[in-house]
Amino acid sequence: MPLILPDWNPRAVLEPLRLPWLDAAGLELAVLRLDALDPLVSGNKWFKLAPWLARAGRDGAEGLISLGGAHSNHLHALAAAGARFGFPTVGLLRGEPQDTPTAQDLRRFGMALHWLGYGGYRARHQANFWEPWLQRYPGYQPVPEGGGGLTGAQGCAALVAMIREQLPALGWGDYHSLWTAVGTGTTLAGLVLGEAGAHPVIGALAVPVDHGVPAQVSGILAEAGCTDAGYRLVDASRGGFARLDAELARFLLDCERDGGVGLEPLYTAKALLAIRDEARAGRIPSGSRLVLLHTGGLQGRRALHDELLRLAGYTDQAVEAQG
Repeated sequence: MPLILPDWNPRAVLEPLRLPWLDAAGLELAVLRLDALDPLVSGNKWFKLAPWLARAGRDGAEGLISLGGAHSNHLHALAAAGARFGFPTVGLLRGEPQDTPTAQDLRRFGMALHWLGYGGYRARHQANFWEPWLQRYPGYQPVPEGGGGLTGAQGCAALVAMIREQLPALGWGDYHSLWTAVGTGTTLAGLVLGEAGAHPVIGALAVPVDHGVPAQVSGILAEAGCTDAGYRLVDASRGGFARLDAELARFLLDCERDGGVGLEPLYTAKALLAIRDEARAGRIPSGSRLVLLHTGGLQGRRALHDELLRLAGYTDQAVEAQG
């Protein structure tokens, strides 16, 4: 049965974030709360998925199939959308079977899971990778890992208009730069397309600099016919993707306490820490107004909570007392 497109066009709220170190640096920061779109289908992942769902609907697809890891925000959003809007989903997962909170949710949402091991997952870039899976699931729309590529970027371009229309409510006439965490570069490319040179877009790399993000972003922008890039990358990876350390853990927990906004350590907290470090280094002038995308992913933080407390030297009671 062909997929029926969901009639859902969520709008994220742009709200100010006040933190002591922002005040000390003379900065104003507003956060686009993509994490608060919906209890399940949230974050930038929905905006990358929406164009793929539209394509699946136009092509008469029966379901969607995609890839990710045991904590994948992308697969979580896809499975949750499938459960909510009534279409089947298939997840191809990296590594051996794991019973993570994310994997439990995927099964609960009805996603069919296939664990590929690590070698099998690396084969996803081979030209014939999808062939056996589409034979097994005929009529399904394959979606690249993370919803990447120009299709996903075009879904994220609309976020710029969502920001601009809410500036008057903040009392802002304009802002100086737009910030986002970067994994594959798809969201960053979408923001560059949406800005069309109006503001610089700063990407805080959540992956090491040698993971090919500049080439991926350049490829997406070239495919879109965008020649004036207007973006800059800063290394926020802390030495590797999903690499946690004591400074990051304390920063995250302290910002949650002081700002009242939930954070996760792989993307948004690293982007926020990059803003602090750039300000301290004098690369963000006092008086600047910044906008940051909260890209969601709080569902994946569940498996890391105890590790964050351990690294920070905190306990649940201590964090509660500080709040």
